[in-house]
Amino acid sequence: MRQDLKAHYADERLPRYTSYPASPHFTGAVGPAAYAEWLRALPAETTASLYLHVPFCRSLCWYCGCHTHITRHDAPIDDYLASLRKEIGLVAGHLERRPAVRHVHFGGGTPTIMAPAAFRELMALLRAHFPFAPEAEIAVEIDPRTLAPAMIRALGEAGVTRASLGVQSFDPAVQAAIRRRQDYAVTEAAVAGLRAAGIRRINLDLIYGLPHQSVESCVETVRQCLALRPDRLAVFGYAHVPSFKKHQRLIDAATLPDAAARRAQAQAVADALAGAGYRRIGLDHYALPDDPMAVARAEGQLHRNFQGYTTDSSDALIGFGASAIGRLPQGYVQNEPALRAYAARVAANDVATVRGYALTPEDRLRAALIERIMCDGAVEVGAVCRSHGRDPEALLASLPRLRALTDHGLVKREGMRLTIPDDARAFVRNVAALFDAHLGTSAAMHSCAA
Repeated sequence: MRQDLKAHYADERLPRYTSYPASPHFTGAVGPAAYAEWLRALPAETTASLYLHVPFCRSLCWYCGCHTHITRHDAPIDDYLASLRKEIGLVAGHLERRPAVRHVHFGGGTPTIMAPAAFRELMALLRAHFPFAPEAEIAVEIDPRTLAPAMIRALGEAGVTRASLGVQSFDPAVQAAIRRRQDYAVTEAAVAGLRAAGIRRINLDLIYGLPHQSVESCVETVRQCLALRPDRLAVFGYAHVPSFKKHQRLIDAATLPDAAARRAQAQAVADALAGAGYRRIGLDHYALPDDPMAVARAEGQLHRNFQGYTTDSSDALIGFGASAIGRLPQGYVQNEPALRAYAARVAANDVATVRGYALTPEDRLRAALIERIMCDGAVEVGAVCRSHGRDPEALLASLPRLRALTDHGLVKREGMRLTIPDDARAFVRNVAALFDAHLGTSAAMHSCAA
């Protein structure tokens, strides 16, 4: 691809396609009554994954784009957990048939900010309300800087199978610029402790495009991470959106790498991980060949949800906590994001849903096409369309940008099959957007993170 075309496509503001339609299209037309009805209608054979959002951290990282609150005290966390436990009971009460749980994911914020006893209690409550599949994966996001030995023991005792540790960068200059100081030794000790507690699957999260970051510092961070031999790495591009996240104004925009430098950093990280034997998974993940995610990718069984790439093929995703998003066969639901309002809804013995989206047959078709593009870098349009009762020729003829993306080298068409060439993998979202019928109405609301 020509450099000017790379710059043009890199600048497009597109969803990350962790759902289709993307969350800006959710509305108040789907509320507590609809969610309760959807829960009651789940078939007996339904399988589910559970997501629990714990939106608290001890300090603010200036790059952060998450929905989180900073607290030095435990009381707000304890109050929140009381609401979370009650919400779990309320949601379970609407389920006439409890689905078998295959995956549990604790996200944040920093889920391990809670007391170890509170984590054990929360896991016991989930097991009391839901039957867990014997092979269920239980994953927790962790800030190594605040991970205490007692919490490591609690995670192991509660059956956690995978830990995802935030690293971002080990470069001291970058850490100072984003207000997140984290020595390599801290991360190393956390990984060793988790493995000793029986948590064998380790993920590390990295970010490129941060202030003062360079290709050299990105590669050095990867080198240090490889010494820990994680099973997976997620490598995200920093999205500088100070109009949405006001604390990002504390970052000097002049110290951010430009688009060409960002692409060089991403490629250097990809090359370093490939050289170390990691398989590239979709847009931003890398995994060892024996990791379940690499196996799922090789078998065409990879999926994508609000946590990113996943091996989770469950019929339903049930979200708990402020701002948590769920997905049921009927559509999407999202909880109240404001902590006080969330707690008030739960205290009133109501589910905390404030908005959502009821899927149409057209949405389901386009979601299936987008997921395969995002996960496989290719899609058999004919097969997907036929499974949804649609004419693939008519669909492809309705895509005005397909010819341009083909001419520019972002996608190759062979009959009904679309494939993204290896040198255009960074532009997978541009190709997925071909099938996005909602994009023109809210593109400005989406992150342009690459």
